[in-house]
Parts: sequence; structure tokens; C-alpha cells
Amino acid sequence: MNKKSFESGQDFFIFTHFVTLVQKLKVVKRLPGYLKNFYFLIVAFFLIWMLFIDSNDFYSQFKKRMKLNELEKEKEYYIQKISEVENDREELLSNDKLLEKFAREKYLMKKPTEDLFVIVTEE
Repeated sequence: MNKKSFESGQDFFIFTHFVTLVQKLKVVKRLPGYLKNFYFLIVAFFLIWMLFIDSNDFYSQFKKRMKLNELEKEKEYYIQKISEVENDREELLSNDKLLEKFAREKYLMKKPTEDLFVIVTEE
């Protein structure tokens, strides 16, 4: 507390009275010595804060780790698909007959002298 709160004698009296009241409680007297230790209390508070209250608590870290694993799997999948597409592209660009077949099937292209009929089957 700052000096201004203890300037009047009454505030200081209330504070000291509160401290002595807490010390006289039977519950505090029955606690083991290490639970009364200031450093133990600070470390315990810090651990509780970091494990359960903070925005980076264990649960949040677990969720973020699971999301990271999922994204890494997706990354591997897309890298594999990219390599497949690159291989198909190289194959198409190197073979004219394969390129023509791809254009006819995928984009329904035809030669000027041909007629194209598309048959759609309903399921």
C-alpha cells in the first residue's frame, strides 16, 4: 500500500487489526509451516494462474497442439497433390496426343470438321 493510505492513524489501525485477526485464526495456526511461507504461496499462486487462468493454460495449449498437428497433415496432403499435378502437367506438355485427349475430355474441344455430342445420363 502507498503512504497516503497510512497517513491517518485510523487506516493503519484497521490494517494492523486485520493482520492480527488473520494470525489468530485457528485455521492458520493448524496449517503446516510450508503453507504459511510467503514464497510457497507466491509459487502456488503463479502455478495456479499459469495452469488454469492464463490465456495460455494447458487446455488452450492442448487445443493449439491438436490444430497444429491437423494443419501439418493437411500440409503434407497438399504438398503431395501439388507434386502429382506438376507431374501430370509435365506429362501433358510433353505428349501432344495426351494433351489432345485431355482437352477433348475435360474441355469438350473438337476439331473444326467434327461434330460433338454430349450424352448426359441421369441417375
